[in-house]
Amino acid sequence: MTSPANTNQQTAAELLRRSLARGRLGHAYLFLGDDLGVLEEAATRLAQTLNCLQPLERGENGVPLEPCGQCGNCGRITRHNHPDVVWVRPEMKSRVIGADQTREVIRTLGLRAAEAPHKVAIFAGADRMNNNAANAFLKTLEEPPAGSVIILLCTDQDRLLETIISRCLRLSFASGVVRMDAEVAAWVGQFAELARPKSPPLFGRYQLLGSLINVLAATKERIEETLTAQSPLQKYREAEASQQERWEEELKAAIEAEYRRRRGEFAAGLQGWLRDVWLGTLGATSELAFLPGLRDATVSVAARLKVNEARENLESWEKTQRLLNTNAQEALVLEVGLLRLKL
Repeated sequence: MTSPANTNQQTAAELLRRSLARGRLGHAYLFLGDDLGVLEEAATRLAQTLNCLQPLERGENGVPLEPCGQCGNCGRITRHNHPDVVWVRPEMKSRVIGADQTREVIRTLGLRAAEAPHKVAIFAGADRMNNNAANAFLKTLEEPPAGSVIILLCTDQDRLLETIISRCLRLSFASGVVRMDAEVAAWVGQFAELARPKSPPLFGRYQLLGSLINVLAATKERIEETLTAQSPLQKYREAEASQQERWEEELKAAIEAEYRRRRGEFAAGLQGWLRDVWLGTLGATSELAFLPGLRDATVSVAARLKVNEARENLESWEKTQRLLNTNAQEALVLEVGLLRLKL
C-alpha cells in the first residue's frame, strides 16, 4: 500500500503495508490524524487493497499489497457505493454517531459478503460516537465476524473511550507538526539527552526508564491533589455514606482517566521524537518536525542506528502504547518497551 503526502502518512502506510505483507491483517484499526480527508483517503485505500480484483502487487502469502484503482471493486469503493464497504458518519442534526447506527453496522457485518473478500466498516468521525454507541460496539470491535475489518477514523483521540482505543491497532496520519505542552517537551528533551551518548545497554535503558517513571509518578500525584480538591467530598463532609461512596468512586475514575490521558501525551511525545530519529537515519534532517533544541541529540542517535532499527523503534513503541491501554502492569510494560528500543 502506498499513501500520498507527508512523511508521517508515508510512515503509517509503510507500517500497514509491512503488516499485510507478513499476513498480519488486524481486525480493527484506529487511524489518527488532524485531517479527516487524509484519514478517509487512507481508509479507502486499505478497503481497496483488501478487495481489489487485480492487485498490482501481492505479498509472499498472496495478500494484495497494492490496489489497481481501476477494477469494479476499486471504483465502487472510491465512490462509496460498494455493498461490502460500509461508511458510518455522524447524523446531520445531532452531529453524533448514535447507537442505532452502530447496531445497524453490527448487523451488516454479520451478513455474508455480497461480492468482496472482506467486509469493511469505516467510521468517519469515530470521536463523534456517543457512549451508548461505543458501548454497543465493544464486543463486535473485539471480535468482529470472520472476514470483516473495522476502521475508525479519529481527529480527537481524547473523545474516544479507552476501551475503544485498546481494542484497535493505531496508526498516526498526523501532519507531522508535534504539539505538546512545556512539561511534556521538557521530559522528552531530558530523554533525548540521556539517549544521546552511547551508554552501556542496561545502565542507559534503566536511566531512561527511571526518568519516565519519575515524571509519571509526579504527574499522578499532582492529578490526585487537583481532582481531590475539586471533589464534593471536600465540600460536603456531612453527606450520607452512600453519597460519599458514589463520590469516591467518581473521583477514583476521574483520576484514572486523567492520568491515562496525561500518560498518553508523554508516550506520544516520545513517539514523535522516535519518528524524527527515523527521519535522521534516512538523511531527511531538513524535515525534522520536533523541538529545535533536540536537533543535535536526534541527529546523534540517528547516526548510530540503521534505518530498519529506527523504524522498528517506532513499531515497538506503538505496541507499548497499545499495551498501556490494557490492564497490563504499567511498570512492566514501560520497562519492556524501553528495553526493546535500539538507542
